Amino acid sequence: MKALRRLSRHRTALGLGGLSLCAAVLLYLAKCTSEGLRPLPAAPALPHSQPGRGARAAPPAAPEGSALLAVVVMSGPKYSERRSIIRSTWMAAARQAPHGHVWSRFVVGTAGLGAEELRSLELEQSRHRDLLLLPELRDSYENLTAKVLATYVWLDAHLDFQFALKADDDTFVRLDVLVEELRAKEPRRLYWGFFSGRGRVKSGGKWKESAWLLCDYYLPYALGGGYVISADLVHYLRLSRDYLNLWQSEDVSLGVWLAPIDVKRVHDPRFDTEYKSRGCNNKYIVTHKQSIEDMLEKHQTLAKEGKLCKEEVKLRLSYMYDWGVPPSQCCQRKDGIP
Repeated sequence: MKALRRLSRHRTALGLGGLSLCAAVLLYLAKCTSEGLRPLPAAPALPHSQPGRGARAAPPAAPEGSALLAVVVMSGPKYSERRSIIRSTWMAAARQAPHGHVWSRFVVGTAGLGAEELRSLELEQSRHRDLLLLPELRDSYENLTAKVLATYVWLDAHLDFQFALKADDDTFVRLDVLVEELRAKEPRRLYWGFFSGRGRVKSGGKWKESAWLLCDYYLPYALGGGYVISADLVHYLRLSRDYLNLWQSEDVSLGVWLAPIDVKRVHDPRFDTEYKSRGCNNKYIVTHKQSIEDMLEKHQTLAKEGKLCKEEVKLRLSYMYDWGVPPSQCCQRKDGIP
């Protein structure tokens, strides 16, 4: 059965790979507003080999493991305390799930680290066996897109899974709810999260996109605090990795990479994954921008009261994505939405 599922994934991904990115971009540009459109500087030439695209080794004859859900948490060498609190809070649910349902790793780039930092990571790995170390990648925000792509390349080559959740190490996840809902979903062409289609292209700060030439808005994408994609899309990304442009923001990049693909985009306000949290709502599945104290409180409240929040708090309004209008008009914040 596993072999048939992996064969189906490969056939689907190969079909996806034949679609034209140019056609999708032209269709999107036709929907973009003309306001503010102006020529941008030419993109710098891509180097022959970019960090994080992965080695050319063939995948193993058999996967090293299997899971319904692969959870990959982007972390950094110095964030051991964040990893520790995640292990003892929401990630603990992975150990309680039925065998084979959840596989999880913290992803860390190790290129350029000193001997002491490497020893610390080796000790952590010997204790927990839950680090995915990328020795060819220097861990930095500038390399985050390459890091996420390298993670997907590794997953597709080493694990038999149906869905992948990408999260950050300041994200809190209701794994129990997520797994239960994924069991009822078809593991095919799924792109699930909290989408934005009206994001203005950043011209400054750490999100600055100096090589963006597609439109005056970002293409629709699921915000990077946490999103789920099906395994066939991960396989498509691995096959296409040498042709993918790497923009500054990994979530924006994924939105572009999947733009020409016939995927099922599912906008879900239960993913609180924007650049700052909308508050606490008992319906939330994924909550971004959480401190260590926030995670501990949510975990304790779940254990004692069976709900996420001691008290529900709304800090900003949410929205339902309107797929029937141009992306720049997609997202009107309203009351009454989680």
